[in-house]
Amino acid sequence: MMQRCCGDAVLADDLSQQVFLQAWRRIAYLREPHKFGAWLKRLALNTWLQYLRANDALHDADPLDVSVVAPPTMPGAGIDLDRALAVLSLPARLCIVLSYHEGMTHPEIADVTGLPIGTVKSHVRRGTQQLRSLLSAYQEIPQTENAR
Repeated sequence: MMQRCCGDAVLADDLSQQVFLQAWRRIAYLREPHKFGAWLKRLALNTWLQYLRANDALHDADPLDVSVVAPPTMPGAGIDLDRALAVLSLPARLCIVLSYHEGMTHPEIADVTGLPIGTVKSHVRRGTQQLRSLLSAYQEIPQTENAR
């Protein structure tokens, strides 16, 4: 989850280490052990959001123009997916990663992020549409009967 959110493997490793240290220190305060996975994801999410708030160099920058993302020229869907995810807004990227990568339901995402469920659904739908558009070069070209 952390790598998909961050887009940087080294940063994801550093933040994951922070999460596990926090989990180790706070495990005694976990009231419902059967919800350990959700609790750990919440710690990870909070750690990532704290990092973003502390290091927001682009706070006053103009939004990124989606048209500048070049279509893929070489195979590497995973790399291109990470690049396309980076183009999405922070809330949309977060909802997409939690939904598709972590397999969480919309109510679970709403609970973890504190967003209203309607907002979560909108972010997932719009983010998915934007990813489809950005990764449209991966769609198979239908073959006609004349081309053999």
